[in-house]
This record gives sequence, C-alpha cells and structure tokens, in this order.
Amino acid sequence: MFTGIVEEIGEVADIQRKGSAMNLRIQCAEVMGDLSVGDSVAVNGLCLTAEEVEPAAFSAGIMPESVRHSTLGDLRVGSKVNLERAIAAGERFGGHLVSGHIDGVGRVRSRRPEDNAQLFVIEVDPGITESLVEKGSVTVDGVSLSITGLERGSFSVSIIPHTIQHTTLRDLRSGGRVNVEADLIGKYVAKFVSGLPSGDDLTADALRDKGFK
Repeated sequence: MFTGIVEEIGEVADIQRKGSAMNLRIQCAEVMGDLSVGDSVAVNGLCLTAEEVEPAAFSAGIMPESVRHSTLGDLRVGSKVNLERAIAAGERFGGHLVSGHIDGVGRVRSRRPEDNAQLFVIEVDPGITESLVEKGSVTVDGVSLSITGLERGSFSVSIIPHTIQHTTLRDLRSGGRVNVEADLIGKYVAKFVSGLPSGDDLTADALRDKGFK
C-alpha cells in the first residue's frame, strides 16, 4: 500500500525485454535506505517488487499484463520515474490510499498555468471517471492529487509548484500518457452501490437484504 507522496525521481539505467515482459534497473538514492529484496516500490504508480538490490539501484520485473495496461512500456534508458516505497504502519499518512494497481492509461488534453499552479485536464476511459468524485483523490503517475473538475471521460487537477518540481509531472505536456488509479475507497463504494436496487425497488426489505440494518 502507498500514499501517492513521491519520495524521489529515479532514472531508468537499463531495460531488458523478453517477449512482452520487461525488467527495469532503476538508479536512485532515497528509496535505497532500507529497501530489501521482495519489497514493494511504486514506479510511476505501479506496484513492483524489488528483485535485485544494489547500493544505488534496484531491479524489478514487469509481467506482460502490466506492460499492456500501463505506460511502463514507453520507458527508455534515461527516462525519469516517480518512486515511493510501501507505507509502513504508524508513519504519517500525507496522501491517500493507493494500491499501485492502476485502472488505466490517461492522456493529457491540456496543461496551462493558473497563477501559482498548473492546471491539467486528463482524458481517461469513461469507466474510470465513474469511480471519481470532484474534490476527491486520484493518482497520476504515482502522485496523489485532488480532482478540481470532473466530466465523463476526463478530469482536471491543479498542481502546486512543490509537486511540479519534485515529480515527473514537471515534464508532462499535452498528448502525454499517464498511469491513472482512482481512489481505492471510491472504487469499492461505486462497486457496492452499483449492486443496489433503484427506483421503486429500493425498499427497506431490499436494503436489509444487502446488509443494511
């Protein structure tokens, strides 16, 4: 589990491809402090397992399913990536609940300055926006952000200078592809509510059958 608070920007040092699978070697410093083989690291929002750990780098394998449904296949040697170690119990929780299992790839429709912030509009599959709420949380390339506007098939986020400067979002432009994960709690609520009866069928008995008392 992660929080969407990026610890540092790493750099892809090597990529090995085998069929549709990949193996990444990522150079970094901050996340290496207590990283061990088998630990989870969010790389641009995807939860990966550290398979090899060096003093200033780690390697992680990526299965074909993750390559197909994320932007990791777009990475090249020298690409910058957002990194976050899994949250430990008892630590300060600065973002929101992030599983590292993205819901899809979005595309930046526009980016423009708005006083001290940068306003992004991101297009996604309409099914993703059904799990989002305005002023709620969303993860973009592993960064926890607040939704400032919401339409079917797109959402907007306003990003403060600190976040721009300390994540790969600083390099994001119109047309750029990003990994998107809807709020974990929101997804479960949406799934649960979708199974409830509606209209004249929404009775006290029907609610009791679903576990409401």
